[in-house]
Amino acid sequence: MTAPLLAGFLLGLSLILPIGAQNAFVLRVGLRGEHVLAVCLACAVSDAALILAGVSGFAQLSAQWPWVGTVLLYGGVAFLVAYGARSVRAAFGSAALRPSQTAPESLRRVVLTCLALTWLNPHVYLDTLVLIGSISTQFDPGKGWFAAGAMTASFAFFFALGFGARLLKPLFARPVTWRILDIAIGIVMWATAARLLLGTGAS
Repeated sequence: MTAPLLAGFLLGLSLILPIGAQNAFVLRVGLRGEHVLAVCLACAVSDAALILAGVSGFAQLSAQWPWVGTVLLYGGVAFLVAYGARSVRAAFGSAALRPSQTAPESLRRVVLTCLALTWLNPHVYLDTLVLIGSISTQFDPGKGWFAAGAMTASFAFFFALGFGARLLKPLFARPVTWRILDIAIGIVMWATAARLLLGTGAS
């Protein structure tokens, strides 16, 4: 039990730690203190569902519909480019000057954006359905514990990032810091979109 649980946790953590579009969004939500619980749950539960599907062998089934990957790829790229432009525009708009006084975004909009950043990113399917799914076969007797470890890593990471962001609030008391964050998020979004497209060309 302990070995597959720990292996799943470490693998899940290593896959989720690199800064990406989803992590940047969770960080921003945490800093603003808006709908943090809902966003953390949306990310963690989405990851858990994908991990469970991967361990259950969904990757082999999805190979029968290769067009799904293409739709997700270009849909995700389009969304990332648009959201990146929105973040950069916000950095130079009036909202960047006094972020604490801007009107809070609706729960529905925030959660839908979070879900789009999660489910429209083809890399999440490679990490969960393919990589975690294939490695789980090495722990056949304890495959369930391996999946539980990977899911625990997702929950631990997203909740630590979302609720731990408040520790950085003193740093973000200055408007210029928010401007830098918005520009950085825009760059992360565009870089992720470019990486997706270049990855497609390389294959």
